[in-house]
Amino acid sequence: MLEPALRILKDIFGYDSFRGRQGAIIECVARGGDALVLMPTGGGKSLCFQVPALLREGLAVVVSPLIALMEDQVATLDELGVAAVALNSTLSADEQREIAERIKRGEIKLLYLAPERLVQPRMLAFLQNLDIALFAIDEAHCVSQWGHDFRPEYLQLGQLAELFPQVPRIALTATADMRTREEIVTRLHLQNAERFLSSFDRPNIFYRIVPKEQPRKQLLAFLGERKGDAGIVYCLSRKKVEEVAAFLSTQGYPALPYHAGLPHELRAYHQKRFLNEEGLIMVATIAFGMGIDKPNVRFVAHLDLPKSLEAYYQETGRAGRDGLPADAWMAYGLQDVLLLKQMLQNSEGDERHKRLEQHKLDAMLALCEQIRCRRQALLAYFDEELPQPCGHCDNCVDAVQTWDATEPARQALSAIFRSGQRYGVGHLVDLLLGRDNDKVRSLGHQHLSVFGVGKALSEGEWRSLFRQLVARGLADVDLEGYGGLRLSDSCRPLLRGEVALQLRRDLKPQQTAKPSASAASQLVRGEEREQWEALRALRRKLAEEHAVPPYVIFPDATLLEMLRSKPGSLSAMAQVSGVGARKLERYGEAFLDVLNGAAETPQVVVDLRHELISLARAGMTPQQIAGQLKCSEKNVYSLLAEAIGRQQLSLEQALDLPQELLGEIQDAFLDGEGELPAVAVLAEQFAGRVADGVLYCVRAALQAEFEV
Repeated sequence: MLEPALRILKDIFGYDSFRGRQGAIIECVARGGDALVLMPTGGGKSLCFQVPALLREGLAVVVSPLIALMEDQVATLDELGVAAVALNSTLSADEQREIAERIKRGEIKLLYLAPERLVQPRMLAFLQNLDIALFAIDEAHCVSQWGHDFRPEYLQLGQLAELFPQVPRIALTATADMRTREEIVTRLHLQNAERFLSSFDRPNIFYRIVPKEQPRKQLLAFLGERKGDAGIVYCLSRKKVEEVAAFLSTQGYPALPYHAGLPHELRAYHQKRFLNEEGLIMVATIAFGMGIDKPNVRFVAHLDLPKSLEAYYQETGRAGRDGLPADAWMAYGLQDVLLLKQMLQNSEGDERHKRLEQHKLDAMLALCEQIRCRRQALLAYFDEELPQPCGHCDNCVDAVQTWDATEPARQALSAIFRSGQRYGVGHLVDLLLGRDNDKVRSLGHQHLSVFGVGKALSEGEWRSLFRQLVARGLADVDLEGYGGLRLSDSCRPLLRGEVALQLRRDLKPQQTAKPSASAASQLVRGEEREQWEALRALRRKLAEEHAVPPYVIFPDATLLEMLRSKPGSLSAMAQVSGVGARKLERYGEAFLDVLNGAAETPQVVVDLRHELISLARAGMTPQQIAGQLKCSEKNVYSLLAEAIGRQQLSLEQALDLPQELLGEIQDAFLDGEGELPAVAVLAEQFAGRVADGVLYCVRAALQAEFEV
């Protein structure tokens, strides 16, 4: 069975060999067995059911929770020459009938459905009259009532075992702890399924967690090395998402907001732009998650603490799915802990559930304050051992410093106790530093024995210490009282002098290792840059022509191999990983032309034009765009005018002009009879008020209006 599977892998998908457990999973399902597949994001889960689907007779039915995910996979298969369709609510009744007829005629190999549609009696009856090759249940963790991705319809998928007893079923997920795993097996009746648990390690991701001080400034420092990279910035609240997206746009980064409170159409539009355009940053709540199949997301940044290691792993796992270098960066502070504890306190659910969630939060905090290799700690949570430190996280690279915090910790705990266990960190730090302010005086706290005993440490060091005391469970937040800090039972041995306490020392920003260069910029060397951009530009042009995301044409990893191996013929191009027969036939010559310098132009202008449109749509000014693209403002205005003329941009998107001034310029162009005057005619009239480029843009907009 493995030989025909390898043939399909090479001929259709363009790969020479299976990765990890893929081969074993495909053999199991192809011969009719059930399988539970736990594989990290980017591990190649889809091949595990797509290859058996092509090996077996009949129609393969794929259950997928999101329309965007279905459409993405269907577009990818279509490019490979595989007959696949998605039946979803975006189709008209006529389109759905036509698909049903094609399925009956045996013209379709893979059918993608949402669970809600699959479990309808009419759909199940329709499928029972067909030859079904297999059922693939993607994102199977949605069956778990303990997860935030829970979808009640997934619970009904257990009936497939009874209705289609001879049809193999494969359930796949990237995130499932032991408990969720057992829930999947029970609810989907997969007791006899073979289990394939792959390593959780994502060695290409660099993990860094920093204390939150000035989060926006810290985020900008992180992004400064990553201009032009696609990434995701996660925030806890919708309000913060909107604020951060707006802030990044003003700072010259093309950023889009995404949260459940936005209109559905706008969310879908932003998601589509993120998948189709390059270099965009999505600022999002966890609502933006499942189904993000974009392989070249180069970073995931967290401005707020995730509530569990499962969530952190899942969210950071959206970076670097192509196996190329990627970054997971997070800024975290005590305020995050207080907020998450408050949310947990106010959440629905019994005490047992809340205790479980608290345990998960504690594990997340432990990772943040970890002094050993972060990757070892993260994998240990998922019951996986990494024998040696990874050498690819901040703790390994920066050599964490610890210090004996035993005495200062006792002073801090004493300050909490003597002030009545009802005050926040700000007031406690004031007490320890002996600050004689109005609040301290009004409470009479200048007379406490702890007043002024902590002058040996700075305010920043005290704040770090309190944060670590809460993270280690030595102090807690009084959520039922005033939200201040209180002692927890576990601090008693420390107060009695029975144990010592070592804490990590927060490094000052200038002491941390210099931020690594952009993951994307590490991919290509200086002398390769022009040809790399030419390959990307050709890919984008073809993607626009075929109405698919660029990575569907070829992922970055394939372009990179082309760049390095320099194939000189179609047969050599066929050896590049990711170039299957269909893509070779469709695109091989065009990419060979670029590689051999035979293309008419190095397409970089196409690339620049596309990026400029993205930046303008994201709200950047022409001056900011010029800075981002490292070109003159004159060039920017010229390209903006061209995009307006082609109706790829509106005048409002391109320019931020006061309404009165815009009206005055438009009137000046429209004053004469017949054709619009040339810009040179009006340049003197508006000299010193607006750049000539503004006039070109306004003229282009009016011209386009007349042509319509």
